[in-house]
Amino acid sequence: MEFTPTEVILQRAKAAASCPALRDTEAKNRALAAMAQELRAEAPAILAENAADLEASRGKVSDVMLDRLALNEARLEGMAAGIEAVAALPDPVGRTLDEFVRPDGLRICKRSVPMGVIAIIYESRPNVTSDAAALALKSGNVCVLRSGREAYRSAAAITAALRRGLERTGLTPDLVNLVEDTSHAGAAALMTAMGYVDLLIPRGGAGLIRACVEHATVPCIQTGTGICHVYVDESADLDMALDIIENAKTSRPSVCNAAEVLLVHRAIAPRFLPMLQKRLCGPGAKHPVRLRCDEEAAAILGIAPDPEFDTEFLDYVLAVGVVDDVEGAIRHIAQHSTHHSEAIVTRSEANAARFTAGVDSAAVYVNASTRFTDGGEFGLGCEMGISTQKLHARGPIGLNELTTYQYVITGNGQIRR
Repeated sequence: MEFTPTEVILQRAKAAASCPALRDTEAKNRALAAMAQELRAEAPAILAENAADLEASRGKVSDVMLDRLALNEARLEGMAAGIEAVAALPDPVGRTLDEFVRPDGLRICKRSVPMGVIAIIYESRPNVTSDAAALALKSGNVCVLRSGREAYRSAAAITAALRRGLERTGLTPDLVNLVEDTSHAGAAALMTAMGYVDLLIPRGGAGLIRACVEHATVPCIQTGTGICHVYVDESADLDMALDIIENAKTSRPSVCNAAEVLLVHRAIAPRFLPMLQKRLCGPGAKHPVRLRCDEEAAAILGIAPDPEFDTEFLDYVLAVGVVDDVEGAIRHIAQHSTHHSEAIVTRSEANAARFTAGVDSAAVYVNASTRFTDGGEFGLGCEMGISTQKLHARGPIGLNELTTYQYVITGNGQIRR
């Protein structure tokens, strides 16, 4: 029987999952250090391949999405530093989660163990390649990566460097794998690889997430499209609110934790919205933002209404709506949110408490930007993605979320009667 290249990779990955080094903290940390070193050493080759990816994508995607694809020396150094940050974190494998003795003398220990083989399907962000590989290795797992076509050259160069790092420390390079097939068939092969893939994590746009949720026969974590909201309450410090909104919208609009919707309390809307328009849309704005306002906000600003509250723009576009109060904001978010990240700007402790209790999202902020929903910012080193579901992971997917557990039961001859 002849196997496809993807099937061969999956077979090798499954075999590599039994590698003893995956349960050896020192061996994993040595390998991660070598992977970071190789990433730095191969920077010229990686940047050359990334330049080819960018050239092939120009004219086909927006400038914002080109920025998402682009690498430079600073971003590569950030990727290498991210690997080292993961190495410095505690090993999540082998932790005792619970332990107790039953009346019959059986000692029951619940301990953390690796998932096994984790497949990651992602699109145009080359840094996911090294982030995913580092997290998988430190959590005792093997990773099978499938990048988007637009980022394949970059991903292949990064993967080659990481595999050299593994070989330098005596580990099999099959701990980190990249699927060559960037077609829909290549993605489908991972979605249906029963017996080979223990967990599938899609990281990309709404179409990719939907395809994985609908068609995967292997366990899948739904990572989030991010229709993230900022609500400015009646008691808010308005200068603070402007700073938070500007950061949440414009610091990097192509990422899932960027704000897409602004909600403003009716009592302050006439004062605050012109301030916002001047900050985000005026001559001093570094990246002018297009405001898509509901009728009330549009009337205040003297522009045509153009509301759109159900789109992840991933661009310099912000939907704006006026609400009655914190309860109105909670209702709006419940109707339109993707359960990723939401923020309230307020001086009222009561309203902050009501907002955090009433909003059902993975991350809820009080007086801070939604852009902090990130594995590195949460102290996780980096992340596999942001889970917007509730089982078995929620929010940034770090090391602990890449393990499961088993029960180890020790007796001295007990039999069940």
